[in-house]
Amino acid sequence: MQKHVILESIYKPSEDVVARDVQGEFVIIPITSGIGDGQDDIFTMNDTGRVVWDHLDGKRTLKEIGLELSGNYDAAPGQVEQDVAGIVQELLNKNIVVEVPAV
Repeated sequence: MQKHVILESIYKPSEDVVARDVQGEFVIIPITSGIGDGQDDIFTMNDTGRVVWDHLDGKRTLKEIGLELSGNYDAAPGQVEQDVAGIVQELLNKNIVVEVPAV
C-alpha cells in the first residue's frame, strides 16, 4: 500500500540510508535491503532535492519547510509546498524517508 505525503506531517531520512557528497554529487545509499525500487542501489539528488533533504530534520512539517523555502526563492508558497511534497512523495515511495509519528 502506497503512503501519501501530508503537508501537516513531519518526515525525516530513514535510518536505513546514508547520504554523502561524492565528487560534487549528492548521493543516498541504502544500507539495508528493501530500500528503493530494486533497480538502483544508489540514488542521486539534484540541487532542489538536496535543499529539501537538508530540511527534513524530523521537526518541521512539510508546510513549514515549504513556507521557509518560498522565502528563499521567487515562487509562491503554494507552488513550493507542491514541489516539496512531490520530492518527499518520491522519497517516501522508495522508503528513503519516513513519517515521524505524532506525539
